[in-house]
Amino acid sequence: MVKFGTQLCQEEFDLYGLKKACREVEDLGYDSVWLYDHFYPMSTRTSRYILEPWTVLACLAEETSSIRLGVLVTCNSYRFPSVLAKIAATADVISKGRLEFGIGAGWYEDEYVAYGISFPDPKTRIEQLAEAVEIIKRIWTQEKANFQGKYYAIKDLVSYPKPVQKPYPPVWIGGRGDRLLEIVGKHANYANFASCTLDEYRRKLDVLRRRCKEIGRNFEEIELTWHGKAIIVEKEEDIKKIAMKVKESYTNKKIREMSLDEYLSREIVGTAEQCVEKLQRFVDLGVTYFIPHFPYSEGLRALYTCMDEVIAQFK
Repeated sequence: MVKFGTQLCQEEFDLYGLKKACREVEDLGYDSVWLYDHFYPMSTRTSRYILEPWTVLACLAEETSSIRLGVLVTCNSYRFPSVLAKIAATADVISKGRLEFGIGAGWYEDEYVAYGISFPDPKTRIEQLAEAVEIIKRIWTQEKANFQGKYYAIKDLVSYPKPVQKPYPPVWIGGRGDRLLEIVGKHANYANFASCTLDEYRRKLDVLRRRCKEIGRNFEEIELTWHGKAIIVEKEEDIKKIAMKVKESYTNKKIREMSLDEYLSREIVGTAEQCVEKLQRFVDLGVTYFIPHFPYSEGLRALYTCMDEVIAQFK
């Protein structure tokens, strides 16, 4: 069965709005709700009112009872792995075992620089991520955890409580680079690919299959997910106008300078019928979980439309 969550970006809500939105998403029947791990906005159309996601996640756990909760994705660089393991275990306890643990290597250089966080090259960030996931799993599962790596080390670390979920919360590893795929193959329960074209997604799966074969991991054990923007329009003639408005509002220069056709190929955009068709193409590749973000969804109207006219076709 295909699952659907949604991402609620903190910059689009205050705390009251986030709590209300999360309750609505749960009532609508979505499988999960996700925050993002940024301190600077991703859009010029929002404010800099951005709450720290892991703090808010605990708050949302108290507001809900059944929906799965996560951060898509946690930037490894922003918290030391042993501290993140403690934070995530705490969130799993507070939510009574509803945490989905998403993590990635990080990418937003402006944010790193502004907060005084070291921004190493991509290879280093990937290597740090690999060590971090190994450390976090050991802390979650071992009575006394030890690790000595190139970037991180822990010694005789005792951390309780452990996560409610055993052996640990599902691990989502997300990002766009191929260097991630070896870590996905070794550690992930869910491979989360962001804003990929169909051809890119297909190529990544081929690489991931090879990585799994090389390390002796069963590729079928890894669930495949898609994450990106979703824009559902009533009239086909509105697609380009609305999509262009969203694209040009990005703070990310690469996306602003991207052609509209390329942007449309990377996101789920169109009438409800067209969105169903595009999602089905990913399902045919093996994708079982979609996490769309509906930008500027006033009153969460787009989430209602998606549930009634798009998700209903996959149930």
